[in-house]
Amino acid sequence: MTTVLYDLGLALLFTHELDAMTHSEWRLLFVLRSLPDESASWWFVVLHVPLFFLILWLSHVPHGRLRAVVRTGVAAFLVVHGALHFLLSSQDAYAFAGALSNGLIFGAGACGLAYLATRWSSARSGGSRPA
Repeated sequence: MTTVLYDLGLALLFTHELDAMTHSEWRLLFVLRSLPDESASWWFVVLHVPLFFLILWLSHVPHGRLRAVVRTGVAAFLVVHGALHFLLSSQDAYAFAGALSNGLIFGAGACGLAYLATRWSSARSGGSRPA
């Protein structure tokens, strides 16, 4: 079940990033918002390539402990990412308002939270199988 929650959370996050392009999310990011839109959007897309590569590669390595640590970190990021979107929603540059955008953002956060809760519950009950 943890793998399903993790993979679904990633799918929602990655799809959110597609949606983020249509809403100019770089205008909310500290460094990129100071650049012209053409440059900022280019950097926004390009920087996601190594980021997504590392997430996918490290969260599927055969070494169970490393995989579990990475997945836990990514799941925690999904929760923090959702919280940041909630906190930024009052900004003028914030354009994520529809059901699709909110479903992707907060759905990913919910998957991250469920993943963490499942891992915590499993660890408390003596389960040691890394996900």
